[in-house]
Amino acid sequence: MKIKLLAFSILFSVVQYALAQKKADDIIKNLDHKSETYGDIAQEIWNLAEMGYQEEKSSALLQKTLSDEGFSIKNGVAGIPTAFIAEFGSGSPVIGIMGEYDALPGLSQEAVAEKKSAGKAAGHACGHHLFGTASTAAAIATKDWMVANKSKGTIRFYGTPAEEGGSGKVYMVREGLFDDVDIALHWHPGSQNTASAGAALANKSAKFRFHGVSAHAAGAPERGRSALDGVEAMNVMVNMMREHIPQEARIHYVITDGGKAPNVVPDFAEVYYYARHGKRDVVIDIFDRIIKAAEGAALGTGTTMDFEMIGGTHELLPNLTLQKLMHDNLSKIGGIEYSPEEKEFADKIAKSLGQKGVDLETAKNVQPYKTEARAYGSTDVGDVSFTVPTVGMGTATWVPGTPAHSWQAVAAGGTSIGKKGMMVAAKTLTLTAIDLFKNPELVSKAKAEFIEARGADFEYIPLLGDRAPALDYRK
Repeated sequence: MKIKLLAFSILFSVVQYALAQKKADDIIKNLDHKSETYGDIAQEIWNLAEMGYQEEKSSALLQKTLSDEGFSIKNGVAGIPTAFIAEFGSGSPVIGIMGEYDALPGLSQEAVAEKKSAGKAAGHACGHHLFGTASTAAAIATKDWMVANKSKGTIRFYGTPAEEGGSGKVYMVREGLFDDVDIALHWHPGSQNTASAGAALANKSAKFRFHGVSAHAAGAPERGRSALDGVEAMNVMVNMMREHIPQEARIHYVITDGGKAPNVVPDFAEVYYYARHGKRDVVIDIFDRIIKAAEGAALGTGTTMDFEMIGGTHELLPNLTLQKLMHDNLSKIGGIEYSPEEKEFADKIAKSLGQKGVDLETAKNVQPYKTEARAYGSTDVGDVSFTVPTVGMGTATWVPGTPAHSWQAVAAGGTSIGKKGMMVAAKTLTLTAIDLFKNPELVSKAKAEFIEARGADFEYIPLLGDRAPALDYRK
């Protein structure tokens, strides 16, 4: 009798798994049916091209999309008007999916294969219109699976603004909004399909403002103290400092205000700095030296200086348990096929990049799984990854070989190529979230790895300190 009961129990479990799997397949098919709807949402956000902390319409569109699907909405979280949380379900596990929607300044571009401004102040050169939309689609699809399977737990979407230099997620982490999350998922547009272990550089940024005394530059130069001299002296010292920092470090700056007329000694000037490295402790040290250079420049030019922290992010903490799961799911979904019209567009984009041709197999295939990566950029996902086990991926939303933050990336993101890659991400995120709801042992294993990698004595300290969100940093 016991043997029969055991056999029945095993059979019942197999049938339940098969039914759940069938429902998961149905959910993925439903995403295909809704691809045009999600494509329209992404296109609208692409057209809006709202910069960090100014994404009012983009945020509202995603909120409405989720609300219409039964998600409860909390907006204006962490003191950020365009940040929000959308939630469905209750209890554990809590699976979070992050979505971004900010554009970059000065990269206006039409959806064509030659450089042509769309006459806007900004453009989606990092594909965040696709990012936010695919993550929204995945949250809704996961909700549909939960309803179909009467699954317990919570699916939560995080609307995270101002990733491009504004560190939106850092304020949300600092506010404790991720503290009860079991696993956090994210993705990013790119030129290939990959779900290997990721990496990102820690980053600190600030605007340094010099104040001098204005005077006629020819008639009374001795009475002036040039704020621009302060900026230039600072830049010279920082550029000399580059020889004496770790070679993996990066320092960038742009003069955002250098005066208004050559014949007026400028009494105000501003320079915007980034410092990056793979370890946040090194970034903190480099940034402190940049501050000293600014202080010295002010002293030497007879000006005064103050600075405003704009952003600060941790490096990325990978989780290989989750990463392998996401890679396997991306491999199930696969990449994208180009239509003849898309191939023609891709050939022109490749030519504009100085390439002899375009490798469409890169868009079609998934890159081999790797457990290590080299970091080239920064993301505020890093702070989330030190708070909760976090996993990410990238899909081929741009023509292979396209760099981020380029007009070519903006152009492809406004075409069917970007939308096809977006749906690959939506499906992969959905399958990964479903697996985590179905397999609590995966969640436990990921958490154990997370605690070991982060360290038992870890204390989260935001690199941007206790400042309020820099809501006007793009103004």
